[in-house]
Amino acid sequence: MCAHVLVAEDDEKQAELIRRSLLAEGHTATVVHDGAAALDAVRRLRPDLLVLDLMLPVIDGFGVCRVLRADAEDPDLPVVMLTARSAEDDVLLGLELGADDYMTKPYSPRELMARIRTVLRRGGRGASAREDDPVVRAGGLSVHPVRHEVRCDGVPVECTPAEFQILLAMAAEPDRVFSRRQLLQCTRGFDRSSTERAVDVHIMNLRRKIEADPRRPVRLVTVFGVGYKLSGGRP
Repeated sequence: MCAHVLVAEDDEKQAELIRRSLLAEGHTATVVHDGAAALDAVRRLRPDLLVLDLMLPVIDGFGVCRVLRADAEDPDLPVVMLTARSAEDDVLLGLELGADDYMTKPYSPRELMARIRTVLRRGGRGASAREDDPVVRAGGLSVHPVRHEVRCDGVPVECTPAEFQILLAMAAEPDRVFSRRQLLQCTRGFDRSSTERAVDVHIMNLRRKIEADPRRPVRLVTVFGVGYKLSGGRP
């Protein structure tokens, strides 16, 4: 069962470990690092499941869960909570607020993936149940995380797996500047031999596919000394 999973975890190493584990299971993943970003991503991306760290900045996991369960658009979004706090009261509060499962740190990534599979089956979520999943949009680009489809101004665009993961990550957070190292992490599991310089090649190839003039990009632009960003507006 392929699903689009949103990971809300402020520890970047933990978030990356979860993301890689999800990709290995055949899922797609979007990562955010605070509670406000998690709520925004849920509303924009409509994921199949949320992996939610309890100790998030801005809005903690409890607050995120409260808002989600009061949200009329998708009050039944499956939530797997993660936390270093194992006190019984915390566990009970998380479950009372609507978490579908609860794991305490440190945890086994294999066990987390097994829990996610169980929750997805229980809720009937994933590609087999949600073929109408909305796409991720940025300007004239649309990226379908489950069907693995990209369109530019309505025209289909063929992408390699590594290109697709880069474009999906950037489309999920338009106008955010990504470093080469961050974009390299998106390709892990698809292009194990990549280096940070290989990211430049992926970007060059993507520009050939989505820019009217790849030599003068207006969608996928360079931020000198930092990295790249995908414009959220139409060119």
